[in-house]
Amino acid sequence: MRKLRALSVVTFISTCVLFRIPATAQDQTPHEPSTLVDGAPAGAAPFPRKPFAIRLADAYLEDWKPTQPPGPDPPRRGYPGPLDSPPFPSSDYSVGGTPVIGAPDTQTYPLMQAINENRSRVKVYGWFNEGFNISTSNKGDGANSPAAYYYNPNRITPDQQVLFVERLPNTVQTDHVDYGFRFAQLWGQDYRYTTAKGIFSQQLLGKNHEYGYDPVMFYFDLYLPHVAKGMNIRIGRYISLPDIEAQLAPNNYTYSHSILYTIDPFTQTGIVTTIKLSDHWLVQAGFSGGNDVAPWTADVKPTGTACVDYTWHKGGDALYTCANSFNDGKYAYNNVQGYYETWYHKISATWHTDTETWYMYERDVPNIAGNVINPIKPEIGANGAFCSQGQQRCFAPEFAVVNYLEKEFNHKNYVSIRTDFVDDMKGQRTGYATKYSEHLVSYGRWIGSTVLFRPELRLEHSYDLPAYDLGTKKTQFIVAGDLTYHF
Repeated sequence: MRKLRALSVVTFISTCVLFRIPATAQDQTPHEPSTLVDGAPAGAAPFPRKPFAIRLADAYLEDWKPTQPPGPDPPRRGYPGPLDSPPFPSSDYSVGGTPVIGAPDTQTYPLMQAINENRSRVKVYGWFNEGFNISTSNKGDGANSPAAYYYNPNRITPDQQVLFVERLPNTVQTDHVDYGFRFAQLWGQDYRYTTAKGIFSQQLLGKNHEYGYDPVMFYFDLYLPHVAKGMNIRIGRYISLPDIEAQLAPNNYTYSHSILYTIDPFTQTGIVTTIKLSDHWLVQAGFSGGNDVAPWTADVKPTGTACVDYTWHKGGDALYTCANSFNDGKYAYNNVQGYYETWYHKISATWHTDTETWYMYERDVPNIAGNVINPIKPEIGANGAFCSQGQQRCFAPEFAVVNYLEKEFNHKNYVSIRTDFVDDMKGQRTGYATKYSEHLVSYGRWIGSTVLFRPELRLEHSYDLPAYDLGTKKTQFIVAGDLTYHF
């Protein structure tokens, strides 16, 4: 772990040194004259540059109390983004496995402002994310589960400390082939949800460390503008395509996650192609080694992905249909077959709602119900199922639906209301064969665009048997919140 942290620090420092090189004319935005040298006209004596720490402090002060008026919106191909960001995680509805084709990169970061005034397309940034929870469950580690990501009750938690190095392809232009990449490193409690078998997975599967490290994303994007309205090819380890929610804290409306999201796949390693056919239609096809497994492990399963996104009402509505993972469906590490439907709907200028439902299953799952002679031992990290009497293996399906209702008060404040239902029919995903419901109210408060506080109230219930507080309670109530500090 120390070696990994050291490597991350060296990578970070090296990149900072790299970005002290003056930006080329190609990297400068149109309003930045190429004749400037250290803030002075060419030929004039440059004034001394402020120390790095002062430049970083100035960047935060400008974010929290702006002195400069916002510039004009950059060009965009397609419908305008339906949402405001901030306060919401993105101005566009979520489509996985690709940058938003036709949308400009408008993100700026305090660290990059201090390094090179956000002039380069390669960016280094990240955040510190810490949280707390006060729960009616109190029996120790894992007692909040299947609530997530705060699975340990009544604690203050370093959830995720994240460092990104990325370049986004320019998908607005249609003149030339472009490329992008992302390398995202995560340390904290949340590694246990992002871990893929074969990628530093011994921290979780072998030692069950409370905190750990995970290179949660490492991929290359190739953008081809002349295929239909644009095509992006992504190769590497990427976030599983569908879902309203995502692994990383700033990409979510709320601190905690729905039960639905907690028990479905997290990442895949492979290739996915996204083609924008028109402003209405987008199609995707992918191939990977399976859910949450590295291609070099024995659990690798050749797995297909196919998705279709249809957008209408000038971008206000979108229907995202996805077969996220399909193969023979036989039991292996997280080899669930997943079929998703997600509907995004803008109700008014300040209200919108997102609804997702899925059906998942595995075949030939080992029986752990204790009602069979010579039971088959499940693989480490891959749950068994509660099968019928005498069955050594059985079919294990799950069904779930979640709804988010979002209210924007202004660019700094919003409220989220989440309702969640899950039927883990054989207990293969949560460890308990029961139905669940979950209800949450969350408030989001921004300081500038760099600090976000999200307190929440959460009530959940398991119907068929006790599933909370290590299988002793049917109902659980949690007060929680997190703070995310971007750099």
